[in-house]
Amino acid sequence: MFWNAFIIALREIRRNITRSFLTVVGIVIGVAAVVTMVTLGRGATQVVKAQISNLGSNLLILRPGQGWWQNAPRFSKADVQAIRDQVSGIRALAPFANANAPAVSLEHVRNTDIQGTTPEYFQIANWKLGMGRFFNDTEVLEGASVCVIGDTIRKELFGKDVDPTGMKIRCKSMSLEVIGVTAVKGQGGFGDDLDDNIITPITTLQRRLTGRGSKQNINQVMISGLDGYPTAYIVADVSSLMRERRGLAPNEDNNFSVFDSLQLADAISSSTKVMTSLLGAVAGVSLLVGGIGIMNIMLVSVTERTREIGIRLAIGARAREVLLQFLVEAVTLSCVGGIAGIVLAYALCSGLAKVVGAPFLFDPKINLIAFVFSAAIGIIFGFMPARRAAGLDPIDALRHE
Repeated sequence: MFWNAFIIALREIRRNITRSFLTVVGIVIGVAAVVTMVTLGRGATQVVKAQISNLGSNLLILRPGQGWWQNAPRFSKADVQAIRDQVSGIRALAPFANANAPAVSLEHVRNTDIQGTTPEYFQIANWKLGMGRFFNDTEVLEGASVCVIGDTIRKELFGKDVDPTGMKIRCKSMSLEVIGVTAVKGQGGFGDDLDDNIITPITTLQRRLTGRGSKQNINQVMISGLDGYPTAYIVADVSSLMRERRGLAPNEDNNFSVFDSLQLADAISSSTKVMTSLLGAVAGVSLLVGGIGIMNIMLVSVTERTREIGIRLAIGARAREVLLQFLVEAVTLSCVGGIAGIVLAYALCSGLAKVVGAPFLFDPKINLIAFVFSAAIGIIFGFMPARRAAGLDPIDALRHE
């Protein structure tokens, strides 16, 4: 009975192919919009996570002030040593100072960020070498005039295909020998170019560019937690230690902040998922519009086929068989629209993923849910016309012109 109903449904769809196509347009658009939004949203979430992971593994950053731009006392070498000695769960730790200055090589000039740190920074921030080598602890102790540059600096100051190791860069009054080039990282979680920097020993930066100043001359402390060790514990321990070292009273707010990259990644991912869900819900409204379109066309079909229904009822067809026939037609229409919508979504995602720079992550679950939902739309909105057809009186139906 189901198979016969399906064959008749296909025959009716073929007989009115233009009307059938216009009927399912709403379903096609709705399914395509929902699948596309959710798929691209998942891709965008992956991009954000990947960009934040580029900053470093299990990364924590201790900064002065409660915001990114607030003035507050910086940190000292004693603070860094205290964290190293008294906080558990730390894999690596690196003090960090920076200054903005023009970098000059021959006739090429680029204004960039000069970063001073220790060799542990390269481990914390997951830096890999493209050319040359990283500086070592001995060069930090000596304040050696060496630096490691990002790929953007290499291209801008030396040229695309040039190996700059051994060459010199002048930053104000400081001359640095390039000993290495980092492998390309691209953009970070905030859209900044991670390859546009010059990294030098922190002692070199402090002695030759920024000056020693006070003992509190460290802009931030970068911390990498051990794999599997909860970063929340490290945050709590570092916060407690810094409050003690800074002499903060119990009722005073922190004049520093501990940035946790994992928490940021989770927060951004949650926000992206919420936005994706909202956009998917808005796109799903077109599915309801498509369902209303199916209901209207099925009502028209019942009116057009009233005499046919009367003949079927007169020769012994039961009301539930007539109901099933029209319900199967409505579901077939919506399922055809659902399949077409999934195919359209696949094509859209393939193209748009390249445009927005997000990976195309095909998710069978989302596609299956969209298809099942489109079938459910056919059942819900096709039931009233089917019930109307099944409830016709055979004699009145046979009299219908």
